[in-house]
Amino acid sequence: MAESGPVEQQQQQQEVVSLKDKGNEYFKAGNYLKAAAIYTQAIKKDPSNPTLFSNRAAAFLNLVKLQKALADAETTISLNPTWEKGYFRKGCVLEAMERYDDALDAFNIASQHNPQSTEVSRKIKRLTQLSKDKKRSEEVNSLRSNVDLAKHLDAFKSELAHKHVGEESWKDIFSFVVETMESAVKSWHQTSNVDARVYYLFDKEKTDTEKYAPVVNIDKAFESPHTHGDCVSFLRQYAVDSISRAACLVAPKNSISYPQVWKGQGPRKWKHGQSDGFFVQFESPLLRKEWFIPSSSEKGQILCRDPVALDISAHEVIPKIFRDT
Repeated sequence: MAESGPVEQQQQQQEVVSLKDKGNEYFKAGNYLKAAAIYTQAIKKDPSNPTLFSNRAAAFLNLVKLQKALADAETTISLNPTWEKGYFRKGCVLEAMERYDDALDAFNIASQHNPQSTEVSRKIKRLTQLSKDKKRSEEVNSLRSNVDLAKHLDAFKSELAHKHVGEESWKDIFSFVVETMESAVKSWHQTSNVDARVYYLFDKEKTDTEKYAPVVNIDKAFESPHTHGDCVSFLRQYAVDSISRAACLVAPKNSISYPQVWKGQGPRKWKHGQSDGFFVQFESPLLRKEWFIPSSSEKGQILCRDPVALDISAHEVIPKIFRDT
């Protein structure tokens, strides 16, 4: 086949320019499908033109045909490796794919080829923040999904083992507290709330489990000093009758009208901010402990923070319910 002459080449080039301009008009009008089709016609006539692939990549991006857009961006780069536009297109597509670190790499290369581009600079600034936000969002999701509170209770674990020296029973008690606390955290993550309850750890050999339930609802306990006093009397008797070894109270801060232990003065002054959250109070004949688990909203998600150990003598939600032994 004879090669086309200069006149034919010029005519074909004019057709390519005409098609490109026509595609640009459709693109500006928001008709990205038509624009992509016109750019494709032009590419068939001039398959080594990086501008055409760059323009079609932009059209595909607006059509959310991201794999096609990425392929055109890569072709743009291969046809003209020193033109920042190919890297810019690639960065925009990767951003749409939420591959923020890869997008940032592409924009940084674009900036190397055209350091004066304010458009690229804005993208780098935006992607740096998006990448940071995405990583933190993933961390928050991981913290919400992988609740592990035992590592925050080492001091309690040591004290418990010391109180029960020579016994293995402390391990059951520690597991009981960890499980109760973690269950409450998971509930809070799902519903932003926990039910006010006391969980009892029964004596496996002596407790009549058909007669006694291991959980007591205490949602009315914090309405007034009167309901509070009645509840404490009930909990004490329940501990005796059920032959319980320990108990763990869980109560959301926002459900407590009395006693508002975060409003004390002097040695009872609250030092843990105004965060929402819930109290966990451990009761046993040998040891009493209390924690507050604060909650906050981050990246649109509710997240429980690490448990804060409280001075139970200053901030107890209920007085002791077991007799000393």
